Amino acid sequence: MGMSQKQATPLGIPGTTEQSDKKPASVHTVLGALMLAMLLAMLDNMIVGTAMPTIVSELGGMNHLSWVVTSYTLATAASTPIWGKLGDLYGRKGVFLTSIVIFLIGSGLSGTAQDMGQLIGFRAVQGLGAGGLMVGVMAIIGDLIPPRERGKYQGMMAGVMAVAMIGGPLVGGAITDHMGWRWSFYINLPLGAIALIAITAVLHLPKKRSQARIDYVGAALLTIGITSLVLLTTWGGTEYAWLSGQIIGLGVLTVVAIAAFVLVERKVSEPVLPLRIFRDGNFSLITVIGFLVGFVMFGSMTFLPLYQQIVQGASATNSGLLLLPMLLAMMAVSLIAGRYTTATGKYKIFVVAGSALMTAGLGLLSLMDTDTTRFTSGVYMAVLGTGMGCLMQTSMLIAQNSVEMKDIGVGSSSATLFRTIGGSVGVAVFGALFTNKVQDVMQQRAGSGGAAIGGAQLDPKSLAKLPAVIKDAYLHAVSSGTHLVFTWGAVISILGFALAWFLKETPLRGGPSEPAKDTEPEDASPERAAGAPSA
Repeated sequence: MGMSQKQATPLGIPGTTEQSDKKPASVHTVLGALMLAMLLAMLDNMIVGTAMPTIVSELGGMNHLSWVVTSYTLATAASTPIWGKLGDLYGRKGVFLTSIVIFLIGSGLSGTAQDMGQLIGFRAVQGLGAGGLMVGVMAIIGDLIPPRERGKYQGMMAGVMAVAMIGGPLVGGAITDHMGWRWSFYINLPLGAIALIAITAVLHLPKKRSQARIDYVGAALLTIGITSLVLLTTWGGTEYAWLSGQIIGLGVLTVVAIAAFVLVERKVSEPVLPLRIFRDGNFSLITVIGFLVGFVMFGSMTFLPLYQQIVQGASATNSGLLLLPMLLAMMAVSLIAGRYTTATGKYKIFVVAGSALMTAGLGLLSLMDTDTTRFTSGVYMAVLGTGMGCLMQTSMLIAQNSVEMKDIGVGSSSATLFRTIGGSVGVAVFGALFTNKVQDVMQQRAGSGGAAIGGAQLDPKSLAKLPAVIKDAYLHAVSSGTHLVFTWGAVISILGFALAWFLKETPLRGGPSEPAKDTEPEDASPERAAGAPSA
């Protein structure tokens, strides 16, 4: 290395600290390329979701429809921690570009699928690449920008999420109607090509060659544990009864695989998920809080569009626009929180306030019934979005600040993984609560015939054809189901609020009072060196 700390740049971009006036432009260029890759992963699910009815009508296989989503989710969740570790061992840039290429291969193959079986397999390939996209973006940002400065750029990430959630259904509907459903996958190819070219051109990180052996056994056990857990939450109460042999078997397999994984990780020299990172109190706390946020957020948000479409009569496309109050509030607050954190170094207040606001927002949403106006529900969603804006990027910031720089990849992937698993469990649990409540209310209001209809998910067109009595019963049933979901969401988020108080305000790396912590010793982190050969 032979280079003094003064010559190192925390941005990982060729140059020296004397070129500080050029850093903002360089950072924005790199972040723009990373945000494009992040948009690629987020936008895909929203576009494909809109195209699914058309895909099923052409390819058939309605009974396998859920597997189109499940295969993608499984591959993403199982590969996330492995991508993070590979980046730590062999360098972020090459690993990140590889994940983009795999994602694009899966996208191209999905567009050529001739039956549902092929589409399910190709979506798994796509999900494998998507697992590296999200954690790659987070880990590279963690490498390039010290935590104290990262708040300046939080608004960009929140903006990408808002664009994906609002624009996805609109773009998906337009593509499906005018170009055919296959282009809902092909559209990723030009966007991905731009991302590949941009990242190759502007992101300069040195090559890293680790001599450590890959922990194949640990990776296999973790994959089995994650896969069985996701399948358990996906199938439980839908494909199979919760007490069926299949679900119990998956539960036993999950416990055994995770227990064996922990034993293996304690013995290997370079574990795929180092258990030492959980010794940090802040990291363990924010991981649990992240799980709860994923549980509540993804579980609850699954039913917001359903309420809007069935009870408030919104179209599938417009339901994305009706989420605007929540998404705009999330984006604005995320930007404000980031700026404040950068200026003061304080972040605990946002986790505490965010948890409280999320609880309040879910409590307000639980008040919605068949007479609630769109304006009122929009105000409630804005409160929820304010809480999400406080929490989303701040939780990742705390996770990355709580681990050593050499573990930034596994720290980012662990935070992402637990939030993903929380979302999967939340959707399953809230889905079971919702379905049972809808069936109970339909039974009470419309008798045995109503109970049969309550077991089906109706769209607004099908609902309009029902007799007035059945339609009224179904509207009340869906309203009661969402009330139960949001009520339990508020109760569970109270736990996150309680845990937030135990976080310690550990100084963020890169603060003005500790300039040396922004960079590691030269031989510990060659990615900080200026002018290093790019990977």
